[in-house]
Amino acid sequence: MNMSDRTQPTIYPETQFYWEGAKQGKLLLNACTPCGNKPFFPPRPFCPHCGSREVTVMQASGRGALHSFVISHLPAPGYEPPFTVAVVMLEEGVKMLTNIMNCPPDPDHLELDMPLELTFETRGDLKIPQFQPAKGGAA
Repeated sequence: MNMSDRTQPTIYPETQFYWEGAKQGKLLLNACTPCGNKPFFPPRPFCPHCGSREVTVMQASGRGALHSFVISHLPAPGYEPPFTVAVVMLEEGVKMLTNIMNCPPDPDHLELDMPLELTFETRGDLKIPQFQPAKGGAA
């Protein structure tokens, strides 16, 4: 299956910065000023912790660890099973739902807390932030 057949996400004004950053190879997060620049994900115009609209944008390191995963054996639009859907704990303390690429969708190759690094999947004119096993082995 061709990766370009995968559906493209809908871009809203509140998420435009995120997708523009991804096109440049950056993972951008919102951070709340009143909460001490605490980052959060997914992108939104208000803090999920205190409700403040005083949010800024910060660049994430692109490093994280595998927090949880499921190997899907069911077909999904643009995905040929099996494939890995994962929750990654970013170095910044934010959890992100994503896919694991460049790693077999097999529990023998996926270990909780394994170090991961940012990679991008091209879909049309967008780049989709995804994760893969870290090359150096450290998150």
